[in-house]
Amino acid sequence: MFVLGLTGSIGMGKSTTAKMFVEQGCALWDADAAVHRLYAVGGAAVAPFSAAFPEAVIDGAVSRPALKEIIGSDPAALKQIEAIVHPLVGQDRAEFLASTTADIVVLDIPLLFETGGDARVDATACVFTDDATQDARVMARGTMTREQFLSIKAKQLPAAEKCARATYVIPTDTLEEAAAAVQNIVSTIRSQLHA
Repeated sequence: MFVLGLTGSIGMGKSTTAKMFVEQGCALWDADAAVHRLYAVGGAAVAPFSAAFPEAVIDGAVSRPALKEIIGSDPAALKQIEAIVHPLVGQDRAEFLASTTADIVVLDIPLLFETGGDARVDATACVFTDDATQDARVMARGTMTREQFLSIKAKQLPAAEKCARATYVIPTDTLEEAAAAVQNIVSTIRSQLHA
């Protein structure tokens, strides 16, 4: 099994590109989806959050807006929150890897390089587009203000640095360009696996 870490800054086209890997027969594990499962009613994060931050658990689920408020009033709480969430996410990822039979597994991890996740994969791929396209995509979602976008962007490694560290760079200016790059990466990896 070959494990590929997929990353990219907000609005670069990572989710769309991840689906293209699935279309090529790869298995996909999504870090954000794992957190949603952990935070949901009955999720593994609910009990530890009930103990550490009871105000963050609303109707039996961990509330992201409540967590944002907690971090806003006490920035030191972020470390405590990460100490609860990161091991649970790691466990979810390990269970996924143990259960899949795919020859190529793509781990979709937004903060792959920032969290040192690149050390746990066989290769990395970074999605990339220019600043203007990134900005337009994020603003078109209508889910955040420009200030929120810039705040998220500031917490991520610069896109050029991610691309410089990545094994593969996937340009996402057009769907065709991204699809061609994904096909090329999958073919390259499969030829190494079956050599």
